[in-house]
Amino acid sequence: MTEDSIPPLSLRSRARALWAECDPAIKVPGTQALWVARDMHPLHPAQPCQTHPAEALAPGRPAKPALVPPKGVPSRTPFTPEGRAALLHAIAHIEFNAINLALDAVWRFDGLPDAFYLDWLRVASEEAHHFSLLREHLQSLGHDYGDFDAHDGLWLMTQRTSADAVARMALVPRTLEARGLDATPPLQAKFERAGDLRAVEILSVILRDEIGHVAIGNRWYRWLCEQQGLDAVSHYAVLAERYGAPRLRPPFNLEARRAAGFTNDELTLLA
Repeated sequence: MTEDSIPPLSLRSRARALWAECDPAIKVPGTQALWVARDMHPLHPAQPCQTHPAEALAPGRPAKPALVPPKGVPSRTPFTPEGRAALLHAIAHIEFNAINLALDAVWRFDGLPDAFYLDWLRVASEEAHHFSLLREHLQSLGHDYGDFDAHDGLWLMTQRTSADAVARMALVPRTLEARGLDATPPLQAKFERAGDLRAVEILSVILRDEIGHVAIGNRWYRWLCEQQGLDAVSHYAVLAERYGAPRLRPPFNLEARRAAGFTNDELTLLA
């Protein structure tokens, strides 16, 4: 085989390589660059991606932060310098995980419309932007990503749903990530009271983009349900029980959830 006959590396294969990359200094700008260059690469690999390989359930991560059980992470307050840095670090860790889960959706699930993969690659690029904003602000406070312990709750559900695209769309973007829509306004209020207006600005960017990300999850969840003859509302309850999704508790950001595509029936069930 000559060099000219080697097929170019596909967009999805490049997404998988970035998913496996441990260094944020490579993963983050690489993800943003891949989105910018999306029209320069074939979308699909020459051979289908292997779905649900047992050896590929954990993405590349740096050695720090140390991962501890969720109950092992202490509560964080923005009203002390150390507490504010720890809280920003926790949000940055969520965004770093969100890069990986979006890249995971790009490479893991075969046989879906091209728009599915491009949607999630755009999400990955925006999550990388969020992480960069938070990391820069964290560095301005004399800290960096990896300085505090973190937990892995978001990724555990990503692993559980690695063989089921319907469950992934139902329980990660439109369940766990949608909690960010509810949590962000109270967080902004706390940072504002603490005098950290830059954090408030960054969270406004994140909230704006996350509405779109949850909307993408809603759209593809409903599309997949329709393809399989499933009722999206009733099947959600089945998936939530099957995969042990957390019970959602108020307060809910109903305005943001409506903007993200939740129906009135779904919002009524939340209550």
